[in-house]
Amino acid sequence: MPENGSFANCCEVGGRAVRAGWPGAGGARPSGTPRPPWVAPALAAVLIVTTAVDIVGNLLVILSVLRNRKLRNAGNLFLVSLALADLVVALYPYPLILVAIFRDGWALGEVHCKASAFVMGLSVIGSVFNITAIAINRYCYICHSVAYHRIYQHWHTPLYICLVWLLTVVALVPNFFMGSLEYDPRIYSCTFIQTASAEYTAAVVVIHFLLPIAVVSFCYLRIWVLVLQARRKVKSDSKLHLRPSDVRSFLTMFLVFVIFAVCWAPLNCIGLAVAINPEEMAPQVPEGLFVTSYFLAYFNSCLNAIIYGLLNQNFRREYKKIILALWSPRCCFQDASKGSRAEGQQGQALPVVIGQRLVQADAL
Repeated sequence: MPENGSFANCCEVGGRAVRAGWPGAGGARPSGTPRPPWVAPALAAVLIVTTAVDIVGNLLVILSVLRNRKLRNAGNLFLVSLALADLVVALYPYPLILVAIFRDGWALGEVHCKASAFVMGLSVIGSVFNITAIAINRYCYICHSVAYHRIYQHWHTPLYICLVWLLTVVALVPNFFMGSLEYDPRIYSCTFIQTASAEYTAAVVVIHFLLPIAVVSFCYLRIWVLVLQARRKVKSDSKLHLRPSDVRSFLTMFLVFVIFAVCWAPLNCIGLAVAINPEEMAPQVPEGLFVTSYFLAYFNSCLNAIIYGLLNQNFRREYKKIILALWSPRCCFQDASKGSRAEGQQGQALPVVIGQRLVQADAL
């Protein structure tokens, strides 16, 4: 099926799209040769699995926090915000990408193209900023526990989350002036075109990826130092106590950060290389590497909920309750709040001393 040429900014007459500075970036494939027949079904299968797991997993995360008082703390509110960032792409851009794969081109018009690219950016940058906010929250809690409750008062956290999303929207606004949100048929997606502006692409990689990664790395490095110090003191001082559940809670969020960095690093490395020398580097990027880097980044949106379920006992327990409630609707109307209170009393965490400060285990 020929590619759709319904809007002029990404498609030329005859349905083949081009982009200045990068042969085929807007529509025609750089090699000029047809794809192997298995590529489109493989990409569609990856996206279908990603979408299904994304929707189910992130809804479980959100419902778990809403149902269980034990999970309703400042740190987990940021997890809900991150889950929303992952969920939004499964509800709008991913289905549109599937349509483009099945039709072998974009047939939904310019408005949906721009909107889906904007929502995709909203999810990506929102995820980066939320992961950064989570790391800062954990850093303040463990490394500055005396000031933590003043910084994260009950009404402060929603304000911080609103600030995260406000910064996310502000970060996306320049795309509309740069004309960098267009259709790229290599990935069947309306997305950020890296060759729109070398300077802008470099700024995007630095501000939206490298800088947040540096901040998160600093926060978790400081936490690691304190955790290791505490574990060494436990051997010589019986008064110091660090429960395995505390370490697992920290490792959960650290693993979320590592997997995000791994999934998005290839695409950002390509973007940085293209920004340095677009005319020479862009044509040399293998299409297979480019497509794989994009779909690896897409796949990240469904992984966080799996990580919580594997490593966090409270989330795993809530997942089971929600799934059982779906099989037996009567469970939905039982006194869940009563169970949550009882669970909270039974599972009341002992204080943990880290660096001569009391740390409540469940807040990790």
